[in-house]
Amino acid sequence: MQADKALIELARKAPQITLLFWIVKIAATTLGETAGDAMSMTLDLGYAVSTAIFLGVFAALVAAQIAARRYHPALYWAVVIATTTVGTTTSDFLDRSLGLGYVLSSILLFGLVLVVLAIWRASTGAIRANDIYDRKNEAFYWLTILVSNTLGTALGDFAADDAGLGFSGGALVFAGLIALVAAAWRWTRAPHALLFWAAYVLTRPLGATLGDMLTKPYDHGGFALERFGASAVLLAIMAIGVLVMSRKVEPAIA
Repeated sequence: MQADKALIELARKAPQITLLFWIVKIAATTLGETAGDAMSMTLDLGYAVSTAIFLGVFAALVAAQIAARRYHPALYWAVVIATTTVGTTTSDFLDRSLGLGYVLSSILLFGLVLVVLAIWRASTGAIRANDIYDRKNEAFYWLTILVSNTLGTALGDFAADDAGLGFSGGALVFAGLIALVAAAWRWTRAPHALLFWAAYVLTRPLGATLGDMLTKPYDHGGFALERFGASAVLLAIMAIGVLVMSRKVEPAIA
């Protein structure tokens, strides 16, 4: 029995879902916002060029991740960061360059998330959270993450700007929604996989509003931190969290 369990854990391609996982995920989504804005705004490359660069990085990293035979923490989280940076610049490209606006782009991206999840379930028989062992499920896993992180960026910008909540107000709203999802996991029989993806989507707008709050000017409700510096600090926080996760076995919460 122990040997079988060890083999299963060795074959798993995603980390266990623990409290520390979500802390690192929020740091990654915040980093995606600051790093994406640093590329498109600070370096003035624009949304289209930045998206093309980040998509290339994502493609290379996700190919290496899927080709790997087991879970490599550094590689896994590098792919997560790549999806958040792509999500930031892609969402900004849709909202601002193409002029779709936050509402329409959010609706379109939400529909795309539902389509990907529906195809995943029809193709494999189940939507998974962390029991990722084969390449087919892993491909759907990363596609869902990519689209959901793009959706989350649009939702965060909508809450902060169009809804008038500001960065701190938007962050509080999305933190509250994540708390509701956690309560549903704890006290209801709702499918854990669906709750996982709901929380995954919501961590992205939380990170987007937190990232903007760190780097936007004071007169826009931010702390006016330098984007590359903030990104470096967030990357360090992530690295510490991933290192702790790799050395400490926590009880799974999903």
